[in-house]
Amino acid sequence: MNIILFTHPHFLASQSMPRFASMIQQGMKARGHTVEVWSPDAYFYRLPVSQRFKKWLGYLDQFVVFPLQVRARLKKLTLDTLFVFSDQALGSWVPLVSKRPHVIHVHDFMALRSSLGEFVENPTGWTGRQYQAMIRRGFGRGQNFVSVSEKTCTDLQRFLPTKPRVSTVVYNGLNFPFQCMSRAEYLPALIAVGLTVPASGFLLHVGGNQWYKNRVGVLEIYAAYARQEPSPLPLWMVGAPPTDAMKTIAQSVMGKGEVRFLAGLTDEQVCAAYSAARLMIFPSLAEGFGWPIAEAMACGCPVLTTGEAPMTEVGGEAAFYIPRRPDSDPAVWAVQAGKQVAHILMLSLNKQQQCQAQGFKQAAKFDTQHTMNTYENIYRQIINGIEVFN
Repeated sequence: MNIILFTHPHFLASQSMPRFASMIQQGMKARGHTVEVWSPDAYFYRLPVSQRFKKWLGYLDQFVVFPLQVRARLKKLTLDTLFVFSDQALGSWVPLVSKRPHVIHVHDFMALRSSLGEFVENPTGWTGRQYQAMIRRGFGRGQNFVSVSEKTCTDLQRFLPTKPRVSTVVYNGLNFPFQCMSRAEYLPALIAVGLTVPASGFLLHVGGNQWYKNRVGVLEIYAAYARQEPSPLPLWMVGAPPTDAMKTIAQSVMGKGEVRFLAGLTDEQVCAAYSAARLMIFPSLAEGFGWPIAEAMACGCPVLTTGEAPMTEVGGEAAFYIPRRPDSDPAVWAVQAGKQVAHILMLSLNKQQQCQAQGFKQAAKFDTQHTMNTYENIYRQIINGIEVFN
């Protein structure tokens, strides 16, 4: 196949989406297909203006210059080319190729749902609502979709104007070979960046500062846990640097509790952290998939997460669950979750080993090669005009 892969602009500070696009690019090339990446270049964006205007200049590159370039390039392509959109958020470009073979990978609808007032935690301004409406109109012109979870697929059906020709679910494959590292392996990896693993272990959270990651909720749970325990384990928060609000909560933790914020770790170092941790706390308010759940389980780390889809899809019977953080009275929620943390840490060695084995079995469902093989099969079916549904 000849594949054109649409990706987010390189000048935007996205992390997960470039990794996903790279996984598709490398996976399809390894299977003998030709893959060319199309994404906007920074023309207006690189002009020397204040950061306040950068976003708007980036929009000119994405929605004015790039479509003109795409139309010119289309004239040189054969009609059997498959156009792959690495994210439904690139929907504004879908109409450019909607009458040609195409497929849209769908990750999550947090931004769109926020613009519709479905998340009180993330109100959206007027311009944000217009932007999401534009994206929705764009991907609504598409006919072929691959969603990362059943939850995302269900949301997709709500937002499409008509029934698509192809709509299926393919769980993400891990985009790094996360696996359980022995103590002899993880200690040097962590020591190399100045991290010493406490003798009794530590709790872990991995994630960015996006509102739905609920990092404040992680700290609330930890603060409640630390108040309940005479010798609480420290909490390592791996990901983006903390906000001022997070720092304030961390500093207010009572007793012997300790919070460490760790930014800039490599995938190998994150793998080492998963392998060394006693428990990962991941109380997301919403997700498209929930990478850290699968990553932690692949490394032998038990997971406490929110008991709602898609977290329950990724965690299956191997994870522990708590309710979603409520809008009112989160203190009671944090106390109950803190008790759950203490309970998990007190499990017998036999029970811990059972949980770890279940986690390995669950994480094996998110095999990258299986995911790539499934994508390839779907791509071929789309080229051949075959309808695909779950």
